[in-house]
Amino acid sequence: MDEIINNLILELRRGTLMLSVLSQLRERQYGYSLKERLAEQGIEIDQGTLYPLLRRLEKQGLLDSEWDLGEARPRRYYTLSAQGQAVLTAMIAEWRQLVEAMERVLPADNR
Repeated sequence: MDEIINNLILELRRGTLMLSVLSQLRERQYGYSLKERLAEQGIEIDQGTLYPLLRRLEKQGLLDSEWDLGEARPRRYYTLSAQGQAVLTAMIAEWRQLVEAMERVLPADNR
């Protein structure tokens, strides 16, 4: 039973990762700083999930990236593109509607 619960929780969390990542890229971030920022807010994401997600979002045109070679270690910085900002706005609106609907659906004694 614990394995089923853990798998379902993982699946639920996976669905929120894209929204979480996009929401934090309104400001320029590199991968590790983004991972740390999300962790500070209670959203854990491992590097094996984060970096492929960043590449996919960039390929979809939702992120812009640039290399910063000025530091000891080159870093790739990501920010939302104009299309990414539009997608984030739409996703936030959808998220808020889902939260409201779930509050109506879920039993009050489990809140």
